[in-house]
Amino acid sequence: MLRMPEETSNFGCDRSVQDSETHGGTHSLEIDDPEERSGWKNSKFAAIIELALISVFIVAQNTYKILPLGEVPYLVVLFWLLLRLRGLKWASLGLSKPVSWTKTIVLAMSVAVLLQVLSEFVTQPIINYFTQQPVDLSDFADIPGNLQLFLIYLALIWTLAAFGEEMVYRGYIMNRTADLGGRSAMAWAVSVIFMSVLFGVGHYYQGISGIIGSAISGLFFAGVYLYSGRNLWASILAHGFSDTIGLLLIYLGWYKI
Repeated sequence: MLRMPEETSNFGCDRSVQDSETHGGTHSLEIDDPEERSGWKNSKFAAIIELALISVFIVAQNTYKILPLGEVPYLVVLFWLLLRLRGLKWASLGLSKPVSWTKTIVLAMSVAVLLQVLSEFVTQPIINYFTQQPVDLSDFADIPGNLQLFLIYLALIWTLAAFGEEMVYRGYIMNRTADLGGRSAMAWAVSVIFMSVLFGVGHYYQGISGIIGSAISGLFFAGVYLYSGRNLWASILAHGFSDTIGLLLIYLGWYKI
């Protein structure tokens, strides 16, 4: 099981959740005791079926655009139902008040700035060099200089992207994948990689370079999530700040579209 020093819990869930996680002076990434519940929650077969169907849906939705609005709103509803069936809530996955909003916001903003700088000057140039294809930002072609459209996209960023995608990818998919390996350190590592690949596919509309770049972003958001003691607000804010910076650069004409 991955564990984090107790002092890092200042970024994490509120004390009522932390108390249930603390064992022997360490802060466990596992909020719910797996022995507290039986059946669906501990069924690896059910987790495999879930993850297989979820993967197929994400690939199909992004490739063929079966439904409007992307995969996120439908998966949020589906995951809420699945959590209810297992007797869990979103708080079980980390959607709970951080001990310190200030520290959580500072952490999220720092990661967002770092991610944007690395993407602009390191990772994306390398990706573009090997793929010989720039990120496809054609969906945002009307945003530069258009304040009204900028504000509409800003609202979408903080709802469907930051809030929705973090609940889907870092919240549910990562945790459900870790369930398969008993939430060991290796299970969490595999869950991060698996989730990041799906997160990249979720940005299929940006082309191969956008898929790879988004997968790398997924690794960063997963790192924030785990470092904060699996508090979703940390990754939600990091995601929102990062996308806001990117959108602002598009609005100001920084990127050639």
